[in-house]
Amino acid sequence: MSDRVRRLAPLPRRRDILRLAGAGAACLAAPVLAQARVIRIGATFANSGPEKVNGAGLFQGSSAYFNALNRAGGIHGMKVELISADDQFNPDLAKQNALAFQADPTVLALIHPLGTRQTAAAMDAVKDMAIVGPNTGTVALRKKPSPNTFWVRANYDQEVERLIRTATTLGISQIGLVHPKDQLGAGLLAAFNAACEKFKVKPAVIATTPSTVSPEVGPAAQEIAKVAPQVVIMGLGAGTAPLFVRALRQAGASSTIYGLSIAMSAQNIRDLGDLARGLGFSIIVPSPFATKYEIVRRYQADMEASGSSDFSLPSLEGYIDARVLAEGLRRAGPAPTRASLVAALEQIEILDLGGLRVGYGKGTREGSQFVDVAVIGSGGRFMS
Repeated sequence: MSDRVRRLAPLPRRRDILRLAGAGAACLAAPVLAQARVIRIGATFANSGPEKVNGAGLFQGSSAYFNALNRAGGIHGMKVELISADDQFNPDLAKQNALAFQADPTVLALIHPLGTRQTAAAMDAVKDMAIVGPNTGTVALRKKPSPNTFWVRANYDQEVERLIRTATTLGISQIGLVHPKDQLGAGLLAAFNAACEKFKVKPAVIATTPSTVSPEVGPAAQEIAKVAPQVVIMGLGAGTAPLFVRALRQAGASSTIYGLSIAMSAQNIRDLGDLARGLGFSIIVPSPFATKYEIVRRYQADMEASGSSDFSLPSLEGYIDARVLAEGLRRAGPAPTRASLVAALEQIEILDLGGLRVGYGKGTREGSQFVDVAVIGSGGRFMS
């Protein structure tokens, strides 16, 4: 790990946070980062718990980009220091981490919080500094007034629509859905119903699991197996998706499974072994093996320079998030502040990263519209 990428020390106690907030409030407008010749970025994500694979991947990718950036001299001569805090996929811990970062006037922005509830907690806690690249596609969050939040990935509505469009193009009409009974699931259900109506198909079956993190997927698998739709869209995350795939196959169902981007990680594919073959997924970045894209070639080179050739969708997403944040930092000038960074990010109307475009603007905070479909082939490799 680079000396410019480190983990956050134990969280300060509440009175320490309040003391830091009071002491730092008057300093936020000053270019303290330029004085220190370092730019500090906070990252709260699951480095343990059910979403550890996705969290570690995001951080690995953003670290690889900032390491490369620092080797090239940084931004306006300033190095970037990425600080991580493990929230264990717990929204309360995510909020504490976000508050701790906000209380430190030397932290300029937050990058890629992971999860719907975790992102919501960070958005509620942090109002004065940029939050770039939350790892969730929940549409309801994007409708909340939050001018300091800059979404990079496409949303779940776009992912679900692309999956159903792909199925109907193949002549498939019997399509089911499994989703958690929580905020994430509610959004997925609405998107599924809207897409079914758009493509003139009737939902074959809709099953639910207790929550995003619940391992109790058996009843939902049994319900879907009884109906046996041609395709089932799996609106589950990295921690529960493999459990559902196994449960559905054990129930005797041969339905084709289409998952969302949050469920497709290299670790999940390895864990599923032969069961992974034939699974389809929506992806919101290009395949990390598709070297026809300039962004992928640069990502692979920077990952290898950081000592890793474990290419994955989460790490490519984290890398892209870091690229977008770095562009905002460049435009914010040699003496960046939290406010100037937010203003600079808003001014990014078209940013061509080499195969993926991101754009914001006044009142616009959704950056990328990229959605593709990938299928797992032999050896766990996927094709898009």
